Amino acid sequence: MKRAIFPGSFDPITLGHYDIIKRAVNLFDEVIVAIGVNAEKKYMFSLEERKQFISDAFKDEPKVTVVSYEGLTVDFCLKNNVKFILRGLRNPADFEFEKAIAHTNRDLAPIETVFLLTAAKTSYIASSIVRDVIRNHGDYTKLVPKSVRVK
Repeated sequence: MKRAIFPGSFDPITLGHYDIIKRAVNLFDEVIVAIGVNAEKKYMFSLEERKQFISDAFKDEPKVTVVSYEGLTVDFCLKNNVKFILRGLRNPADFEFEKAIAHTNRDLAPIETVFLLTAAKTSYIASSIVRDVIRNHGDYTKLVPKSVRVK
């Protein structure tokens, strides 16, 4: 069984993330959307809200599982028999950053990183941009799945 983890903070999940996950479902038997918990980071949405946004967005997709984890992604992979880390690339800067992480992960464990290019129509979307639009009362709904709504 080919299992992949798609790690991130997903604060919140964007249409770019959504697109990567939808496409990954065709490549893997299971896609684990893994929300990394970092005590140092201040999030706009609670862990439970982020989990719910993702679960609701993929409620009709049985191949998608949503979990949270702490620590190294490769440790999660080893404990859960996951052989692939899935990452999305928006631009050359993403590639350089992600390449260094992929090499480090490969040194730490026998885990392969698989890169998918984001769709052209979502390549400009980042969670940080979405949070800024929300903070400034802009129309964020064009940037996120329908499951993401601010109360």
